[in-house]
Amino acid sequence: MTDQKAPLILVVDDYQDAREMYAEYLQFSGFRVAEARNGNEALEQAFSLKPDLILMDLRMPVMDGYEATQALRQTQWGKDLPIIAVTAAASEEQREKAFRVGCSDFVPKPIIDYSLVGKKIQAMLGASCLSSVPVSSR
Repeated sequence: MTDQKAPLILVVDDYQDAREMYAEYLQFSGFRVAEARNGNEALEQAFSLKPDLILMDLRMPVMDGYEATQALRQTQWGKDLPIIAVTAAASEEQREKAFRVGCSDFVPKPIIDYSLVGKKIQAMLGASCLSSVPVSSR
């Protein structure tokens, strides 16, 4: 069982398999995890749960990650929220657009080494956020 004081990560992706892989790795690493299937659900979950960080897919139906990130950045609570774009749309143009709308970092899919994501999360939340839990690749 994950410690209720552990940081909460909101995983946003329209593919269930991707959400499950991220969630499994993050839970193994000691984080609490919530999930959303699109940008609308991401906004609902974010405002309801107040996650410590969001892993945001950029290309999704209903509302994409660009729109959801922009909406979060326009709120007092979400303006400084760490948001890591995780996307198969990994061109330099897409990367620049992700940063322009307010993403804090960018990780291209497919993710081969999940420890990279873990290191980015720890860097954003503070290296001591899970000092007793190793962030290793699986």
